[in-house]
Parts: sequence; structure tokens; C-alpha cells
Amino acid sequence: MKTILSSLAFVSSVFSFGQTFNGTSGNIQDNQELVKSLNVSGLPSTINQTTFGLEQVCLSITHTWDADVSATLEAPDGTQIMLFSAIGGSDDDFDGTCFRGDASISIVSGSAPFSGIFKPMNPLGVANNNQNPNGTWKLRIYDSASGDEGTLDSWSITFGNNPATYQPFVSSNLPIVILNTNNQGIPDEPKIEAQMKMIDHGPGNINYVTDFPNAYNNKIGIERRGSTSGTFPQKSYGFETRDINGTQKDTVLLGLPAEHDWILYAPYNDKSCMRNILTYELANKMQHYASRTILCELVLNGQYQGIYTLMEKIKRDPNRVDIAKLLPTDIVGDDLTGGYIIKIDKVTGSNNDGWTSNYQAADNSDINFLYHYPKSDIIEPQQKDYIQAYVDSFETALASPSFANPNTGYRKYSVPETFIDFFILNEISKNVDGYRLSTFFHKEKDSKGGKLRMGPMWDFNLAWWNADYCAGNDYTGWQYDFSNTCPGGWQPPTWWARMLEDPWFQDELKCRWTTLRQTFLSNDSLYAKIDSIAQYIDQAKDRHFEQWPLLGIYTWPNPSPIPADYPGEIAAFKQWILDRATWIDNHIQGTCHLGLVEEEIASLSVYPNPFNEELHISWFSTGMSNTQIKLFDLNGRKIGSVEKSPAYGMNEVKLNQFSSPLSSGIYWVEIQEGTSISRIKVMKN
Repeated sequence: MKTILSSLAFVSSVFSFGQTFNGTSGNIQDNQELVKSLNVSGLPSTINQTTFGLEQVCLSITHTWDADVSATLEAPDGTQIMLFSAIGGSDDDFDGTCFRGDASISIVSGSAPFSGIFKPMNPLGVANNNQNPNGTWKLRIYDSASGDEGTLDSWSITFGNNPATYQPFVSSNLPIVILNTNNQGIPDEPKIEAQMKMIDHGPGNINYVTDFPNAYNNKIGIERRGSTSGTFPQKSYGFETRDINGTQKDTVLLGLPAEHDWILYAPYNDKSCMRNILTYELANKMQHYASRTILCELVLNGQYQGIYTLMEKIKRDPNRVDIAKLLPTDIVGDDLTGGYIIKIDKVTGSNNDGWTSNYQAADNSDINFLYHYPKSDIIEPQQKDYIQAYVDSFETALASPSFANPNTGYRKYSVPETFIDFFILNEISKNVDGYRLSTFFHKEKDSKGGKLRMGPMWDFNLAWWNADYCAGNDYTGWQYDFSNTCPGGWQPPTWWARMLEDPWFQDELKCRWTTLRQTFLSNDSLYAKIDSIAQYIDQAKDRHFEQWPLLGIYTWPNPSPIPADYPGEIAAFKQWILDRATWIDNHIQGTCHLGLVEEEIASLSVYPNPFNEELHISWFSTGMSNTQIKLFDLNGRKIGSVEKSPAYGMNEVKLNQFSSPLSSGIYWVEIQEGTSISRIKVMKN
């Protein structure tokens, strides 16, 4: 009996002070994972969050460009804890870096060489789950780039009576997305198979991670996405929905139209978590397709990852970019003329098939057009030749002395109203990537009005006062004139600079801006939308910024001064919008001509103008043929029409029956009698 008691006392005294186990060193090679195993023995049979468990992990790494390196601790039961990933930028080394649950500073907030004690990206406490710690622990070090190999110099894990704890993610008013990759790392490409669950009980209801996955419960294929954003610790993902057999399957997600290609966007360097959402919703209100978005919270392999945005990937689809499907057999006639989606962007990686414009940017650099649809691996040679020739014809017409001629100039090949709205959204947000990167345009078949249209809008996370370079933080100046502000690098085409030399374009732009500033782009409307999103994520944002403690800290490329908290972020965001919109109000050129008539029909008039519910149209008719009266929006979509039988003399009709209530804005009334056509501009209050 004395022997047994003596042994128990010895064990108690040992574990009251903790025990450290040291691992071995190793070489870290480019684009490879270093896995170092450590056998732990002699500990109690369970570790928990109250009496005894994992306390600390320490390591030292010699490596240039820390952002290329990630480190994950794996427990004997397979639980994985991300210690760090994509931090430190181009700086070097981790010098005696220790991770504890009770540390006051997150590794995300630290700086190289990361010497001292930090909270890891994922809580250490998840390992203290009553598992048996006696077994093999693994440290996984991954180098995601080439040209900067290094070494794992040392590492250790410590167990003791002050175990790491964590507060598990339990519930949210946002939809919850749960991903399980069976602890596989998610690569940049190709997609790996995973399981996805979605829980959503609708607005005003609370979702629990333990609820039945009523919104989705099936396989997906998933990969990391993003160029610059791919280097952020919080990763964005592209995924496709699949059936139980792993076959691609179109699926409705959280009420969005069925498709199989989706994005989970991580707003890591957008501390408002809403810049893309705001832009896309404004584009939708302006009657253009832009990606639909749903805010949610993500759990990956049991680890909370913060706020994400589920969004639609840009694709040709009746519910996305609604243009004709282009088949490999569509190589002649009208079939060849559409539809196409083209992108202006960096030529990188697999995103490199397209052509170079015959017309250079303002600084004489090249403009690259990339095939987005059809994809570069399936587009036919005849289709390549056609779309290149069409875009070249547009650019040639724009560069010609008669560019402003509505019949032979750029308007022959384009829908200028879409260029106007594209201009407005990139300018009010002062999108530092605007016009030159992530810029899309598309073309429908000729039989369906096939001219070039700008859009969809895409990638506005560095807009709306969220870039500290190339004057992205300055509320003054025009973004289309990028080369004057920021020469070098990728430059925008000179399309908008040239169009602004056309008085007609200037006037249309002025009218559209004036109308939108009274509606969707008014200060009050923009503020209300920002406030509504901020209120919606009020609880989730606390969890998000506990996971990614970035408030008050510089995160590339946030402009200064850095607000100290989330309300400060929103206040600064709104103040910049006020300053920016006011600057445009005072500097936009042109004159808004309401009542402007083209190809005049005798005595044509409309009243009242502006109108509320009822619009009266009167004109003098020869009585020789029926008169067609149609109402169009600025994008050329017919809103309503009426036909009047022949009647010599003054005629009058009223337009007041529409399929849905008209939004405030500018419209065109078109009147056709025989071969005579008139158009008159009207405003709806």
C-alpha cells in the first residue's frame, strides 16, 4: 500500500508542474509539407479543459518570406489546429514563437520574427477534448511557394494543469455552413471532395450548429481561390455542388437560383465585411446582373472560420449572365455572334488565354482580353476570330474621328448606358482595380441585340476607401484616369476617357448620375443599406474579429487612420462616401436634358415630366397608320407599350399600367408612326 501511495504522489507532483516534449528539426522545402512526429507517453489517459491538458506549443523556424509558411498541430485522434498561415508578409523567421490559449495577442496581430507568446489562429483548447494524449502528435509545416526554403529548428508541446480552453461556436442569426474535408488541406487546385452542410431557418430565426442541415447536406468539390486574397490567413473558396455519387449537380443554395458553381468569399481585409455586397446590390438595383450574395458563418473541420459571403460565380446562365449558350458547332451566321464573356485582367497561371488589344492604354502599355466564356479550352478558332474582330471594330470606331456618330461610331457596337453605369459604380467607390482588373464585358447574339455590354461588376473589396495605394483612399480625382495617378502596372483601356469627349455621353452620364443620387445613390439610401448590413452581422462580427483580431490594426491595404473598432469602421466608411459623392456632384460634366426629342414627330409632348403614376403623351398624327408608343429603361429594356389606331390630328394616350411599379429614374418614350420614330426622355419621381 505504501508503494502505491508513493507512486501516486510522484505522478501528482510531476503533473502539477507540467511536462514538455521536444520534437526534432527538419528542412522545409518549396511547395512541400514537412511532417514531424513526436511520441508522447506517460501522461494521464485523458486531457481536458479544466484539470490537465495541452498548455503550450513552441517552435522556431528560419525562413524568408514568412507568409509562404503555415503550421498545423495534429493530435493523436486526428484533431488539427492551425497555428498560423499567411502571416508576416515578406519578413523572416519565427524566433521562439509560443502559442497559448491565454495569450493576450493573436499571432494574426504580431509581426516577424514573431518572438514571444501568441494565441494561435485556431484555439489550442480543441485538442483538450478528453482524448488520450499518449500517442503520436504531428507538426505539419507547409511552404506554399518557390525560391525560399528554410528549416524547422525546434519545436515542443507542453501539458499541464492550466490547459487551454475555448468557447465553441454554437449558434448564429446568419446561415451556418459546415465543411468537412476529413482533415485534408484544401489546395489552390484541383478541387478535392468534401462534405458540406448548411443550416438556415430563415430571417429572424437562430441557427444552431447541432441542427439538422436543412439547407444542404451533400458532397462538394472545393479549392482555394484568389490571387492576392489567396495569401490572406482567412481563405476564400470556390466549390461545386455534387450529388451523393460525387457528380456535379445544379442546386439551390439558401434561396439562390440553382447552379453548381459557387464561391465562399472571405472578407479578411474588408473590415466592414460588406463592400462587395453593397456594390453588387447597387448593380442589381440599377437593373444589371451582379452576383447575388448571402452572409453566413463558416466552420471548417470543426474550427470556426468567421463571417463569409456565399456568392454566385460569374457564369453564362439564364439566372446569371443571361446570354445565349455558345456551342462548338456555332461557327457561322447569327449563331457565331453570341454569347461571349470577356475579362480584362492579369495574365497569370491558367488565366492567360486571350488576345492583346490593338489599342494601348494611356501609358502605351498593353491591354489584355481573356476568354471567360466560352472557356479557353473549348472556344473554337472561328469564335475566337469573331469576338476579337468585333471588339477591335468597337475600339476602331471609338478611336476614329467620327467616334461620336450614333450610327457609325462606338454606339454602333456597344450599349453605352452599360458603360455609364459601370463608370458610376467604379467612380463612386473609387475602385482601385476598376476598369483594369477583374473587369468583365459580354455580348449576346446579333438577333438578340448583340452589342457589347459592360459587366457584371466584380471584385470591389479594395473599393470604397479600402486601399492605401494609387490614391485609393483619396475621395478626389477620377479613377478612369488611373495612369495620371498611378503610372505603371496594369492600366485601364482608354474607352471611358474617349467616350467622355462625346457631349451626348457626357449628358447621358450627367442625367443618370443625377437620377441615381436622388434614389439608390443618395447619402441616406447608402447609409441605410450600410447600417442594415452592420446590424444584421452585429453578433457575428464579434466572433469574426475574435477569430481574426484585426480591428485597430493595419491589414494590407487598409488606409489610415485605422479605426479602433467596428463602429469606427462604419463611421469612417460613411464619411468617405459622403466626401466622394459630393466631389463627383461638383465635378461631373454634362447637362441633363429632360424632354430631349430625337427625330421629332410634329407637336410631340409628354406631361407631367417628371411624372409620378400617370404619363400623358400627345402628338399630331397624319392618320395614315397605327402609332406604337413604348416605354424603355436606360438599358433598352421595354417596360410597357400601347397601340393607337389611325386618327388624323392631335392624339393623346396615357401610360399607367405596368407589370410592376416603376422605380425612380430616367426612361425613354418611343413613338413610331409608319417609318417615323421619335424618342423623348422622361423622369419618374
